Amino acid sequence: MAMTAKRVQHIPLSGELDPVGAPAVVQHVQAAIDGGADAIVLHLADVEFVDSSGLRALLEATRATDEVGVDLRILPGPPHVMEVVEAAQLLGRLPFVGYP
Repeated sequence: MAMTAKRVQHIPLSGELDPVGAPAVVQHVQAAIDGGADAIVLHLADVEFVDSSGLRALLEATRATDEVGVDLRILPGPPHVMEVVEAAQLLGRLPFVGYP
């Protein structure tokens, strides 16, 4: 039986996930879904700041991928970004890998 390779789309995020930067997260994820990705990996290593709008964007990306059966994984950001995620009690709701 031949294995079909998964199409994995890597999306490196950077800068600030605030009211200005957050909408791009959902746009990138939706573009990857529309492009036929089987899996999406969000990279938060270069994210400098996240607020509630950024957290909402990550939740929306998770919901959008869940709806269509696309596997989403999120690679953690710097400690100060992850502190915000932890404070919002979202570690269990967002699909982080390699954290803590």
